[in-house]
Amino acid sequence: MSLLDPQHLLATFGLVGLFAVLFAETGLLVGFFLPGDSLLFSAGILTATSASDTAHLPLGAAMAAAAAGALAGAEVGYLIGRRAGPALLDRPDRPRLQAGVRRAEGVLERYGYGKAVVLARFIPVVRTLMNPLAGTVGMRAGSFTLWQAAGGLVWSLGLIFVGHELGARIPGIDTYLLPIIAVVVVVSLLPFAVELLRARRRSAS
Repeated sequence: MSLLDPQHLLATFGLVGLFAVLFAETGLLVGFFLPGDSLLFSAGILTATSASDTAHLPLGAAMAAAAAGALAGAEVGYLIGRRAGPALLDRPDRPRLQAGVRRAEGVLERYGYGKAVVLARFIPVVRTLMNPLAGTVGMRAGSFTLWQAAGGLVWSLGLIFVGHELGARIPGIDTYLLPIIAVVVVVSLLPFAVELLRARRRSAS
């Protein structure tokens, strides 16, 4: 079994797998490599299949499982950061983790707490690290919950909805899943790219 294959994960574990992967990716540092974007999109496609299909997922249940995993995971990540942040984030033996920490810190410093927490949802690896980082730097719990919920719902429900709509309108779309996932990842980076471009224009003016 491959933890990086969204179709296999969903076919094997269904809604439980959807919840667990999103919880781990957004709440546990060990989950930074998990395929959150592609998993959500794949889940959306499966909600558009026939109810008699063995891999079919009910749309409402998939959205509920995704939202619950994304929101609960973020809260756990924040609490971990509050209690043991520096020791967990300072890992020079893991260069990819350290690179992600630096990117998360850059987003936090550039946009402020609220906007950074929302934007981080759409950036792979950064969305895993932003939650404990927010706890480590002392972001207020109420403010964190508000912003992470806003970003988490748009991210999780939005990607499932897009997958559902495309799956319902384009027969056999699952055969093009890999290139579509690549597009999804690129699109998920667009909010960050737009904000970065605006920041550079403001600093140049």
